Order: sequence, then C-alpha cells, then structure tokens
Amino acid sequence: MYSFRNDYSEGAHPQVLQALTDTNAVQTVGYGMDPYCQAAADTIRRLCAAPDADVHFLVGGTQVNLVTIDAFLQSYEAVIAAQTGHVSTHETGAIEATGHKVCTVESPDGKLTPALVESVLAQHNGTEHMVLPRLVYISDTTEIGTIYTKAELTALRRCCDVHGLVLYLDGARLGSALTAPGNDLTLPDLAALTDAFTIGGTKNGALFGEALVLTRPLPHYRWHMKQRGAVLAKGRLLGIQFQALLEDGLYFDLARHANQLALRLRDGIAALGYPFPVDSPSNQQFPVLPNAAVQKLQELGYEFEIDHVVDADHTCIRLVTSWATPESAMESFLRDLATC
Repeated sequence: MYSFRNDYSEGAHPQVLQALTDTNAVQTVGYGMDPYCQAAADTIRRLCAAPDADVHFLVGGTQVNLVTIDAFLQSYEAVIAAQTGHVSTHETGAIEATGHKVCTVESPDGKLTPALVESVLAQHNGTEHMVLPRLVYISDTTEIGTIYTKAELTALRRCCDVHGLVLYLDGARLGSALTAPGNDLTLPDLAALTDAFTIGGTKNGALFGEALVLTRPLPHYRWHMKQRGAVLAKGRLLGIQFQALLEDGLYFDLARHANQLALRLRDGIAALGYPFPVDSPSNQQFPVLPNAAVQKLQELGYEFEIDHVVDADHTCIRLVTSWATPESAMESFLRDLATC
C-alpha cells in the first residue's frame, strides 16, 4: 500500500523539477563552474553566515564522504566513527578503499562524545605501527534518527581542537535534524563548529545531490573530486536544484513535513503499546513489533526495512517518511497496525 523504506523513493519536488525545466535549454559552462552553481554557493554561504566558506556540489552521499575524507587525510591517517556510522555500515568499504581505516566505537544513541573519541585515541599508541586517528565523522541526523545539540557539537569541537582532529559532519538528513523538535543547531552553528559538513539534497526533495561546505580550506579539493570521478559535466543540474530548495526556505518546509508525519506515526504506534529502543525526533522511527504484525503489514503491501531482530518473537523495523509522504499513508498504516 505504501513504502516507508526510505526518503528518496520519489523523484523531486515539483519546484525543483520546474527550475530544471525552465533552464533546460540554457547553455552554460560545465563542471559546476556555471552561474547557477555560483548562485547556489552564494546562497549557502549567506545562510551559513560563512562568506569565506568553500562550497562544492557532488552527486551522492557516499561520493562526497569518500572524496572529502580522503582529501583531509594523509595515507596513514584514519577516521573515528560510531559503530552505526554510515561510513562504517552502508558504504561498501568506500573509505577503506581509499586507504583509510574507519575506527568505530559503540554508542547507544548513535552519537559521538569527547569521551568516546578519546577512547579510540587511547587505543592507538601514536607509533608508526598503528594508524593515526585524525578525522571525527558524525552525522546529523544519525543513522538511528537521533540529533546533536549545540552543546554536544561544541564539546566535540573542543575535543578535536585539543587533539588536532578534523570534525566532519555528514548532513545527508540535515533538513530533518535542523527542523526536529528539540534541535538548537543552525547552519551558522555548523559552519562555526565543524571543519566541513554536507547539506543533503537526495533525501530532501532533490533528484540527486549533496552540497559540501568547507570551512577549513582544502585548496586542491577539485583535484580530488576529478580524480575520484566526482566532477559532473552538467554540474549546473546540482546548483539549480539547491538554489530552488534553499533560496526561499523550501528545503526546511519539506523536512518539517517529513518530521511531522514521522512523529505522528511514532505517537500512534506508541499509543498501541509498542516500544521504541531509541527516542528519535526525526523522520526515521524504529518501533519494535511482534513478528506476526510485521508479516501482516508486509502482506498488506507496506514496505520498510528490517533494522534488527530483537528476540525470537519481536523485530525492530525502520519507518521513514519523506517530503512526499501523504497523511493518508500514515493514517492507513496506524489503522492496519491496530488490527494486527
């Protein structure tokens, strides 16, 4: 009946498609050096209150992560990430394929803290016999739907400064994070507290695309992009989409819609007595259901990811809402779950 499998099943928001259609026959220079990408980059710098930031547009999340992490690190340097971090679990060893080990640490809420970062550092003795952890990778929202507070991000920034580490934030679902209840971070905060972060478009109304904001200079970043096959010939397609999403606040309106429906799903499922292993204020929800209910929902045509098996009789599933999720789908799911 409806897919809650992810937030990129649909194409793009109509305003994004209209912007692409309106500029379809316009001739521009390629490789992201066109006026549309320049305008989108200027918009991002303005929204981030970071006039000197370097902004680049790449096609997807794995691509921007591997290119950026590799650009920041020497060949012997490594990444620190939560065990649930996307670069550790869902990128097919892309970071390791560039020659950089991902050092993971268990985190119940999917977030890194200074203590967790320092625990990884303590496991590496600083000699040439081990990799040298150099970059802290976090995501907002995390892979389990949690979000960072300004105090938490500030603490990580201080920790990174003390130990000479790079702080990189994966914002594939940044729209959801910044519009979630309880969030107190802003784009200017991210620009001030991280060395680099991404603004995800693929999962929030774009056909494809991620914007990278570099607040710490990487003068040869475009060389890294080209070498890794990340320079799109028709680069303007990225700039046009981000300008359409960001110039009038559409990006945040779409994320707010996804969050609101996800929270209504959460509250409705909780009202039926089903627990959640983590409190997520974002568009990803992880209820624990009896296996019989999971099977019945699948038979009714609902699609979702199986997150993990809880015990012999219960499974934790992942439900994801998007900018395009209709209220009727949320309401139907709750009605059908009640009959299970």
